[in-house]
Parts: sequence; structure tokens; C-alpha cells
Amino acid sequence: MTSTPRTTRSAAVWTLIGLVLLTLNLRAAITGVPPLLDELQDTFGLTGVEVSVLTTLPELCLGVFSALAPVLARRIGTEAAITVALLVITAGLLLRVVPAQSALFTGTVLAAAGMATGNVLVPAVVKRGFPHRVGSLTGLSMMLLSVGGAAGAGLAVPLDHLGGWRPALAAWAVPALVAALVWGPLALRARTHRRRRPGAGASPAASPSDRPDTPTGAPTEAATRAAAAQGSLLRSPLAWSVMVFMGMTSLMFYTLTAWLPGIMHDHGFSPATAGMMNSVIIVIGIPLGFVVPVVAAHMRDQRPLVLGVVALMAVGLGGLLLAPRAGWVWVTVFGVATGSAFPIALTLLNLRSPDAATTARLSGMAQSGGYLLAACGPLTFGVLHSVTGGWEASIWLLFLLVVPELVCGLLAARPGFVRPGPARPDGPEESRGEPARVSARSTEADRAR
Repeated sequence: MTSTPRTTRSAAVWTLIGLVLLTLNLRAAITGVPPLLDELQDTFGLTGVEVSVLTTLPELCLGVFSALAPVLARRIGTEAAITVALLVITAGLLLRVVPAQSALFTGTVLAAAGMATGNVLVPAVVKRGFPHRVGSLTGLSMMLLSVGGAAGAGLAVPLDHLGGWRPALAAWAVPALVAALVWGPLALRARTHRRRRPGAGASPAASPSDRPDTPTGAPTEAATRAAAAQGSLLRSPLAWSVMVFMGMTSLMFYTLTAWLPGIMHDHGFSPATAGMMNSVIIVIGIPLGFVVPVVAAHMRDQRPLVLGVVALMAVGLGGLLLAPRAGWVWVTVFGVATGSAFPIALTLLNLRSPDAATTARLSGMAQSGGYLLAACGPLTFGVLHSVTGGWEASIWLLFLLVVPELVCGLLAARPGFVRPGPARPDGPEESRGEPARVSARSTEADRAR
């Protein structure tokens, strides 16, 4: 009688450790490359176009491979999929040190594919393992994503000075491998549990970690089968709203961080100061990444948060157009806006899903489409700047894109669950009101603990 709680508690602690290590490894392989671009260009003889491809590849891969993550999780289980993702990241990072252009680009694709899988499955792990801690653990994940990204960028040059570009690129293979060694036992445990349960072989992804809990704490096989059989999320307007909102928030962040230093430099700021502004935006986002999901998860309706964040983005873009010399003011505004918007979008993946299986599917759809949408931002912004010779047209484009961000954000923030598959003739496919009861139960549990 006492062994079950003890086993459950140890598994939860092990999963939490794995979650921390996973999220720390989902950005460093990307952010560690830009500081080394000049050296990599000289070493490999890269052209300007090839450098642009190298920096764009990770974002494109995040969009492409995110769609495959839920499929992989259903086939082999969430824990096993995460283990494979971390091993792929490790292999990609090690491959990049081979002195060949093909190895550099192939390793980048592999590392980004692993990160895309991990990105998608983080919300599902939180929803499944810690259903009453969605806000706090989503916040922790967001904070660790930022910390990992900042560490990757900040340590790249010191590591390069110590041993050259090879150890600077390969260093992050070590924590990725450590994370894989933590998730490996969790994958074996889930596999063993599936084999012991009657009928578990009917659904490869029907691990105890992928199914919603019953009142007695035992997951139900029928729940996972039903989730897989309901159809495509592409027919859910709510899922599309979540996807576009996530894509627009990512587009704003990546476009601003790519081009803001150039804008500020052209308006009189030194290159060092203009570069520091990007760092300030990221640093402001670290505490917000933790706080905002907690606040959002405790609210029945997240629309006021969305409205406030999008309004801040509009203020910042308007200020950049009208008074660009007040650069530090707008950088602070951008830091709050971008540092809050993506955590809200990530939290909505859980709040709009009735179970972990749907969370993984919604996460795959939102991150796949969202990152592909976001990848268009920096490129289009740069093309407009090249064509017009100034920054105004490009900034106006971002200002206009605030409108779809607001509309889709408000639709995604309404209380409700996505319902995969075709809509029923007698009513809409989304279920309204149900999340309020779930959120209330989660809030009460949070307060009680």
C-alpha cells in the first residue's frame, strides 16, 4: 500500500529533473552560433547567402519538424520521443565540429529537429505529469528556455577563446547527453508499464504519461484512443487562432531582435549600445517568462492579458516610428511585450487542451505553423528595408501585423477546449465553459498546496 505513492513521487521528481534539463537544452545550440559567424565564415569559406541560410535553418526546422513530434510520441511514447530528441541534438552538435560545410549544415538540421520535438512535448509533459501546476511549471520552462539561450550566446565567445570554434559548438552536446540519460529510464519505465497493462499494445502512444488520469489516479486507455480518433485539429478554429497568435508573437520577437540593433545604430546609437539593447529585451523576458504563465493559469479568461500585451507592442512600434531617439524606452516596452506574449501563447496550449494527448497535437500544430510564419518576418522586414532604403515601411508592416495578433489572441484566449475533427451539425466544435471548472479546480489545488 505504501509503495505506490512512493513510486509515484519518485517518478514525479525524476520527471521534473528531466523537464529542467530538457528545457535548458532547447535554445543553446541556436543562440551559440551567431557570435561565431565571422569565424565560421572564414573557416568554411561561406558566402553571404550561405551564412543567411545557416542562421535561418534552425527556425525553418523548428517549423517543419514540430509537426512530426506528436506522431513520434504516439508511436513510441512521450518519454521515448524526448529521449530520441535529446540524442539527435547531441549527434547534431557533435557533427557540426567536423571540418566540412555539409557537416555544419547537416548537424544544424539535426540539432534543430531535436529541439523542435522537445519544444512540442514540453507542454504535454507539464499537462500530463503536473496538471495542477500548469502555470508555475510552464513559467519555469519559459524561464529555463531563456536562461539556456542566454548561456549559449554568452559562453560562445569565451569557449572560442579557450579552445576554438569546435569546443564552442560542441560543448552543449554534454548537457544534452546528460538530459537523454535522465529521460532514458523514464522511457523504459513507461514502456514496462504499458506492457503490464491489458490492451496496452493497441496504442503505441498510450503510455500512462500520455493519458488523462481517472478519479482513482489510473489512466484510461479509452481516453487516448478517443483523442487519437477524433480527427484533425486543422478543422478547429480555436486551434488555428492559437497557432496564428503564437506565430505572430514569435515573428515580432525574431524580427525585432534581428533588426533592432541596425535601426538603433542608424538613429545615432553606437554598435555596442545597439547590441546591448537586444540583451536587455531578453533579460526582461526571463522573470516575465515565469510570472506570466502563473498569472494566466489562475485567470478564467486570458483576454485582458492578451489585450495588454498587444497594446504594449503597438505603443513600442509607434514610438519607434515617431521618436526613435528614445530608444531605451521602446526597448523596455518591447522587452515586456515580447517577454509576456510568448509565455501566454505557450500557456494557452495547455489551457485550451482537455488532456495531454491533445496538448501534444495542439503544440505540434501551433509551433509548426507558428515558426514557419515567424521565419517570414525577419526576411520580409529586411527586403522592405533594402527596397525603400529606410526603416519606416518595415516598422509599419509590423504595426499592421499587430491587428491579426490581437484578433487571433483574443479568440485563443477565450475559455474553451479545442475539439479535433469535424464540427458536429448541432453545435460548434469548441466546448465553452468547461475550462472554467478545470481552471477553478487547478487554482484551488494550487492554493491548498
